[in-house]
Formats: sequence, C-alpha cells, structure tokens
Amino acid sequence: MENVVLIIHLLLALGLIAVVLMQRSEGGGLGMGGGGGGVMSGRAAATALGKLTWILAICFIVTSMTLTIIAAKKSSGTSVIDRLGVPAAEETEQSTPAAPAADDLLPPAQGDDAPLVPRAD
Repeated sequence: MENVVLIIHLLLALGLIAVVLMQRSEGGGLGMGGGGGGVMSGRAAATALGKLTWILAICFIVTSMTLTIIAAKKSSGTSVIDRLGVPAAEETEQSTPAAPAADDLLPPAQGDDAPLVPRAD
C-alpha cells in the first residue's frame, strides 16, 4: 500500500512541476505588476492549466498526509534503535573492560610527568 501511494505521490510531483513550467510567466514576484490572475490579486486566473495546478497540488498534499499517516502507524511502538538491531546501552557498558585500579599501577619511573605503567606480575 505504501509503495502504491509513494508512486502516485512521485507522479503527482512530476506532473505538478511540468504544469507549473508550462504556464505563462506574468513577471514580478507573486504575480504583482503582471496584470491580473496572480496570487495576490483579487481575481484568480481560470485557465485550464491553473485549474490543473490546483487539482495536482491538492492531490499532492493528500498523498503527503497519507504517507505520513502510514509511516506513523508503521513505526508506532518501536524505536529506531530496535529496528537497527543495535544492542542496548546497558549491554555495551557491561562488555567494556574496566579501567585498572590505582593499586595495579606502578609509580612513575622518572619525575612526576611520566605516565603510570601497569605492573608486570
């Protein structure tokens, strides 16, 4: 089901791009100064391409919401970490080796700047 909606969504996106590119440019940002039919003007253009653009845009938004709902239902109750198969933080902490205790280290051989070295018992 998700794949069908996704394919329809992609076809709508391509169709919307094509229809918008085929429309006549009226100049100016948001249709201002181009003479009627723009987004900010009082009267909307009633051309066939304008109507088709609105229909494709509404269908695109509907498929976007549908894909969001499908994805939300699919992922409910699970974590991304669970789906990846990564072990939990508690398991990784137990498997890491502990740092050597202070009693297991020898004092530095030369001066205070030398690092502590483990005993060779």
